[in-house]
Amino acid sequence: MASADVPAGAWQTAQDIRAGRVTSVEVVTRSLARIHELQPALNAFTVVLDDSALASARDADEAVRRGGPLPALHGVPVSVKDHIWMAGAPATNGSLILRDYVPPGDAVPVARLRAAGAVIVGKTNNPEFCYRGFTDNLLFGLTRNPWDLQRTPGGSSGGAGSSVAAGMTAIALGTDGGGSIRIPASFCGVVGHKPTFGLVPKEPGFRGWKTLSVVGPLARSVRDAALMLSVIAGPAAADDMSYPGPPPETYLDAVTRPGSLSGLRVAWSADLGMLPVDADVRVVFAEAVQVLAGLGCDLVEAAPATGHPTDLWNTIALVEGYSSEGPFLTSSRELMSPGTAEIVEAGQGITGGQYVDALHERARYTRVWAEFFEQHDILVTPAMQLTAFPVKLQTPEQIEGQPVDQFFDDWCTLCLPANLTGMPATVVPAGFGAGGLPVGLQVMGPRLADALTLQVAAGFERATSWNAYQPAQ
Repeated sequence: MASADVPAGAWQTAQDIRAGRVTSVEVVTRSLARIHELQPALNAFTVVLDDSALASARDADEAVRRGGPLPALHGVPVSVKDHIWMAGAPATNGSLILRDYVPPGDAVPVARLRAAGAVIVGKTNNPEFCYRGFTDNLLFGLTRNPWDLQRTPGGSSGGAGSSVAAGMTAIALGTDGGGSIRIPASFCGVVGHKPTFGLVPKEPGFRGWKTLSVVGPLARSVRDAALMLSVIAGPAAADDMSYPGPPPETYLDAVTRPGSLSGLRVAWSADLGMLPVDADVRVVFAEAVQVLAGLGCDLVEAAPATGHPTDLWNTIALVEGYSSEGPFLTSSRELMSPGTAEIVEAGQGITGGQYVDALHERARYTRVWAEFFEQHDILVTPAMQLTAFPVKLQTPEQIEGQPVDQFFDDWCTLCLPANLTGMPATVVPAGFGAGGLPVGLQVMGPRLADALTLQVAAGFERATSWNAYQPAQ
């Protein structure tokens, strides 16, 4: 591990720009220089928008000179995941099939970032159709982890996680349908927040994983993640599955004026009572639990009494994936990355009746979690069952000595409950495991308790300062 002067985060940068202590052009120029410096080694970006970013930065500085109120992210550089629609830039979904696709408009979160004054410096890499928990595809190639270039940054928001860890931008917009924000956050030693389902609109966009995926932030700090969430949250007519939540200022208030965690009912589980977790991750997690005890939390070892979530998640994800990418099997199969066609095909044989049965099973599963949170305010677990594995692998061979199913990401199971139930989950750096690789702490809560999971994560962050450590890149 390495420690260095931590660059100003998004919140502080916005304050400095508004106060005239720095210009947006200066900040954006530094961001672009960092991207170009490290892109050859990390391959975090699919496109870098130098000209439009600098033009936006000049406009932001002119607005400062004119005076008057300025929005929350005025002049601050931010990146957007390739998968997310953004007018004027490719959205390939990591696929050769879509290599020339440019969306007709912005997804709602992108439009809200623009309205908040953010300067979009580029788009970040993801695996084909966001199907995998590592980041590689035939169109843009392999993305690497700045902590160890021979390790994966995770996925599917791997470019976002890698870029934030490397200091290219302080905040990045990602998506999470089965851990795709939280895996990179844990593997890259940054903060990631998977919002309550429906809290952040995600349309217009690609069809895949309609009931599982959400849009959310990756950031250097919990405050920066809360700041981005405050900008992008809130219902929109464009997304029929977006719902009202707390006022936007709730999230930033929760981490800047957090109050005491004393007496908070915090359940903890290293493995949800059933999952393999590597020994070094267990050690870091046990130390994290002791930090929470020192903050006055009322701790109890407990987890919802549910079955293993992978089969249920697979059924829903495979059907929804096939409904989106199934037509490509006949038109463009030869252009798919290795293993992608097999994942798409796996959803073909699942009937409508089986899908509806899975939805009912999901409702029962969700009820168990909801009842659990009637007894506990928060559940903390490791974010991942292992640290970042080598880039040559699509799937680790084993965890804690137990073999891993090689078909479809059966190694990020601690992430799946939040996607199945729609509940929020915040990942915050918790230390380092074997080989100096980051380990993340996952803070989960009931639906619409995003402010609470962020508050707990912020309290832990202040007590430990693990986010002050940066890779030596």
